[in-house]
This record gives sequence, structure tokens and C-alpha cells, in this order.
Amino acid sequence: MNQDIEFKTGRMTKDPRSMSDKERREWERRCAENARNYLFSIGQPLVYKRKDGRTVAEYKDGRIQVIR
Repeated sequence: MNQDIEFKTGRMTKDPRSMSDKERREWERRCAENARNYLFSIGQPLVYKRKDGRTVAEYKDGRIQVIR
């Protein structure tokens, strides 16, 4: 079964290298939120390393599982 895969690319309105610190923090926050929402929408956890060095998987229902 052959399905066409459609790719969408966006274009940023401002290059991150020319952003102020405040603009860059907001941009990074939005990127992280978009990634989290996308992963949860496809039933996948958000996996990341905490400041204490532990790797965790965070699930949509709020559960956090320590992986390592």
C-alpha cells in the first residue's frame, strides 16, 4: 500500500541568532510546548534528562517514570 507522505516546513519570521534574550526564551518555551503536545497527541511520552541527572518519561496523564 503506497501512501503519499506530505512534508510541511515552516519559515521563521526572525532568526534566533538575532533575537533578544527575552524573545529567545519565549521561542524556546513555545518549541518545547509544541513538542510536548505533539508527542502526547500520538500517544508517546516526553523523555528528558532532569537537572538531577535522571532520565524520565513524562506521560499525558501526568505520570513520570524514571528510566535511568
